[in-house]
Amino acid sequence: MGLIPDRPKALTLSGLIDLYGEEKEARNKSGTRTNHRTISNDLTGFFKPITDPRSLTEADAKRFVDHLRERELAPYTVARRVRRVRSIFAFAVKKKLIPRNPFTDLKTPASLPDDRKAYVTTTDTERLIAVANPTWRTIVALCRFAGLRCPSEVFRLRWADVNFASGRITVPNVKTAGQTGCGYRVCPIFTALRPHLDDAYELVEPGTEFVVSRPMADNIRAKMDGPNGSNDANTRTAFLKLIKRAGLTPWPRLFHTLRASCETDLLENFPISAVTDWLGHSATIALKHYARVPDHLFERAIRGGAQSGAVEAQITAQSEADPTGQKTTEATEPLTEKGFRRLMSGLGLFSPDDLMTLRGFEPRSTP
Repeated sequence: MGLIPDRPKALTLSGLIDLYGEEKEARNKSGTRTNHRTISNDLTGFFKPITDPRSLTEADAKRFVDHLRERELAPYTVARRVRRVRSIFAFAVKKKLIPRNPFTDLKTPASLPDDRKAYVTTTDTERLIAVANPTWRTIVALCRFAGLRCPSEVFRLRWADVNFASGRITVPNVKTAGQTGCGYRVCPIFTALRPHLDDAYELVEPGTEFVVSRPMADNIRAKMDGPNGSNDANTRTAFLKLIKRAGLTPWPRLFHTLRASCETDLLENFPISAVTDWLGHSATIALKHYARVPDHLFERAIRGGAQSGAVEAQITAQSEADPTGQKTTEATEPLTEKGFRRLMSGLGLFSPDDLMTLRGFEPRSTP
C-alpha cells in the first residue's frame, strides 16, 4: 500500500562502483571513464563483485595495495589508483552506505616522484624538429613551445583558432571545460612557436581545418571520437621512433614533459598567474606537477654568486685559518659603525670607543 518503504537491496562492491559511476563519472571524458573501469576491475578482480563493502577492513585494504605493487605497477600508478578507490569508499561513507572508509589511512605520494620529472631543452627540441616530418614538427612545437596537451588539445586546434595578427591562440579546453565552465582559453603565440606555426601554415592546402592535418592526424581524431577517447590515440609509438631518430634518450611521460618544460621556461619570465591562465590549470597544479628546476638555473645562480665581490670576500674571510689551528671568521669590515656601537653600548656591553670583532671580548690565547 506504500505505507512502508521498500527494503533496500543488499549492497555489493560492484553495486557501489556503479552508484559512484552514475553520480561522479557522468560528466567525465571518455578517457577518464576508461581509467575508472580499470580501477573498478582491479577492485572486483581482487575482491569478489558480490563482496559486501561494509565487511572490508583496513587489513583488506592493505592486502589490495600489496596486490597492486606485486603486479609491478609504477609506484605513482599504484598511488593514483589507491586515491581513486579511497574516493569511491569516501562517497559510500557520505551516502551512509558504509560506516567507515578502510582506505583512509593508506599513505600515497602527494606529487609526482622526482624520477618521473624531466626537462627537455630547446636544443633537444630543435633536434627533434629537424628530423621530423611536417606533421610531427607541428606537434612537437605546439607541445614544447605552447604547452598544449597532446593529443586532446593539439589535434583539436583549428586554423580558425589562430590569430596571427593579434598574436593569440584560442585553445579548446577539452580536459577542463567541465571544471572551469569555459570551453576555451587564450594564450599568446610565443616567440619560439611563431616560426614553426608560420611554416605549418605555408604548407597546408587552402581550406584546411585543423592545424595538425594529413591522414595520420585524421586517424588520431577519429580514434579520439571513439568510445575510449584519447586512450585509443596511440601517438607514443611514433614519437618514440622520432626521439630515437634524433639520437636522444626517451624521457618519462613523453608529452607531459614537453608541456612541463614549456611551463618551466615561462615561469622564469612571467608571473605564475599569467602562465597558469595560458596553460589552463591552477597555480597549485603548476607547482605540484609541472614546475621543474633545470640545470641552467643552477649554472646561472653559481655564475651570479661568483660575480659578487662581497661574496668572494666573505668566502675568503671564512676560509682564513687562525694561528692556533682553529678556523675563525673575520668581519669583512670593522664593526665600528656608529649605529652598531650605539646599540651595544646601550646594552651596557662596552663603551662607544671600544672595538669588538667577531672573535669576542677575550684576547686570543697564544700557544
